[in-house]
Amino acid sequence: MADSKREIERKYEATGTTRLPDLGRVAGVAAVEHEGLMELDAVYYDTEDLRLAAGDVTLRRRTGGSDAGWHLKLPVAPGVRDEIRAPLSDTVPARLTALIRSRALDAPVVPVVRLRSARDVHVLTAADGTPLAELSVDEVRAQRLHGGDRTAAWTEIEVELADDGDPAFLDTVDHALDEAGIRPSTAHSKLARALEETADASDTPDEAPPAGTAPAGTAPAGTARRDAETAPRTAGDHVLDYVRRQAEAITALDPAVRRGLPDSVHQTRVATRRLRSALRTYRRVLDPDATRPLRAELKWLAGELGVDRDQEVLDARLRARLDELPRPLVIGPVRARLRLWSAAGRGGSRRRTTAVLDSARYLGVLRALDALLAAPPLLPGAAAPPGEELARAVRKDHKRLAGRIAHALDLPPGPDRDAALHDARKAAKRARYAAEAARPALGKPARKAAKRLKAVQSLLGDHQDGVVARQTLRALAVQAHAAGEPSFTWGLVFGREEAAAAATRRELPRVWHRAHRARIRRSSGS
Repeated sequence: MADSKREIERKYEATGTTRLPDLGRVAGVAAVEHEGLMELDAVYYDTEDLRLAAGDVTLRRRTGGSDAGWHLKLPVAPGVRDEIRAPLSDTVPARLTALIRSRALDAPVVPVVRLRSARDVHVLTAADGTPLAELSVDEVRAQRLHGGDRTAAWTEIEVELADDGDPAFLDTVDHALDEAGIRPSTAHSKLARALEETADASDTPDEAPPAGTAPAGTAPAGTARRDAETAPRTAGDHVLDYVRRQAEAITALDPAVRRGLPDSVHQTRVATRRLRSALRTYRRVLDPDATRPLRAELKWLAGELGVDRDQEVLDARLRARLDELPRPLVIGPVRARLRLWSAAGRGGSRRRTTAVLDSARYLGVLRALDALLAAPPLLPGAAAPPGEELARAVRKDHKRLAGRIAHALDLPPGPDRDAALHDARKAAKRARYAAEAARPALGKPARKAAKRLKAVQSLLGDHQDGVVARQTLRALAVQAHAAGEPSFTWGLVFGREEAAAAATRRELPRVWHRAHRARIRRSSGS
C-alpha cells in the first residue's frame, strides 16, 4: 500500500548562532508546541547519472520520526510537492518504481546520498488547537554514497504547512523570520544541497554537472533542458525549446496518469500531439525523414491515451445531457444503464492506459525523444531568423486549414460533411499548435492567431463529440429496447444532439472568419 499527501514548505538558511523569533507572536498563532528532538536517517536513491534529481524528483528510504518508510516526492510547483509514501522494506516498492519509470527508464536506482538529521520540531497552532504549520530546525550531515564518500554538514530551517492549511500563512511566518534576519535557502531541497556540496572538488566547471542535473553526455528522459542563460536566437532554437518543453511534460505527467489524477491523461495527450504537430509543421527546421519514425510512435501514443480520455469526455457529455432534461422526461432506468456502460468503458480504458505506460514501446518513445534532443537533425532552416522561418510554417498550416474548412462547408449535412469537419478539426489543432510554438518569436500576432484558432478547434471538437455521442446514444437505445426498457429518453437526447450539431454548423462560418482575419500575414520584406 502507498498513500500520498501534498507537501507545501519553505526552507531557510541557518547557522549554529541563528535564533528563532518568538513564534507565539506570529499573527494567527495562539500556541507553540515544542515536540522535541528526533533523529532521522535517510538514504536517497537515484540512477547513476542522477536522472531523478535532474527532474527535481527525490526517492528516499527513511527511518526515525513518525513517518518512517519510503518517500517519493514529485514536484508540483515551487515549494509544493506530492509525497507518495510506502512502508519500510529492503527494496524499492513496486508502486514507487512504476512512478519513476518515465525518468529512470530501465536503469536501476542505487543509493547516492545519506542524510542524517537532528530535527528540533515546533508546531504552530491556532486558538482552537488546529495545527497551522510545523517549523523545524534541522542539523544535517550528508555523505555521498555513489561516486565517492565526500561529506558535508549544514543547518537549515524548514516550515511546512499543516494539512489543509492556508498557504498564505507561510507568508506570515516568512515575514517574521525575515525580520529576525533569517533568509530563504538557495537550495530547493536537502538532496540538491547535498549533491552540490559533496561534488568532487577536482571536477572543473566543464566536467562537473550542476547539482541535480545529469552528467554531460547523457540525455535521460525529460532531463535535456535548455541553458537558462541562453535565449533562443534562431528558428531552430525556438523549435527545440518547444519540443523540449513538451517532452518534459510527457515525462513529468507520467506519474500523475498512473495515479489517476484528474486531467492528467488529457494533458499528456495534448503534449504528445503538440510534439507530433511541431515535428510535422517545422519540416524545414527538423529533418522530416529523420523524425518520421518518432512521429509515428507519437501518433500511436496519442491514440492509446485517447481511449481513456475519449471515454471520459463522452461520459461527461451524456450525463450533462440527461441532467438538462426535466425529470418527467427521464423515463426508465436511463441513469442506471448509463452508469453500467460508463463503468465498463472506463475500467477497460484505465487498464489499457496503464499497460501502455508499462510497455517497452512507450519507453522507446521516451528514449527517441532523448535522442532527438541530444542530437537534433537540424536542416538549414534552423539557422534562419525565427520571425521569417516560423511565420512561413504557421502560414502554411493556416492555408491547409482554410482549404479543409471550405471543403466541409460546401458539403450538404450528412456523414460526408461530418467526416470533413473532423478533418478540419485536426487541421485547426495543427495550425493552433504551430502558432503557439511560434508565439515566443512572433509575439502578439501569434498569440491572437492561436486564440482564434483554438475557438475554431473547440467548435469543431464539440461537433465531433456530438457525432460520437449520437452513435453511442443509438447503441444505448437499442440495448434498452432489447431489455424491454423505454427508449424514449435516449431518442430525446439524440434529437438534442442533432440540434446542437446544426447550431455548430451555423456558427462555424462566423468563428472561422474571425480566425482567418487573425492569420499571420506575409510581411513586405519576406
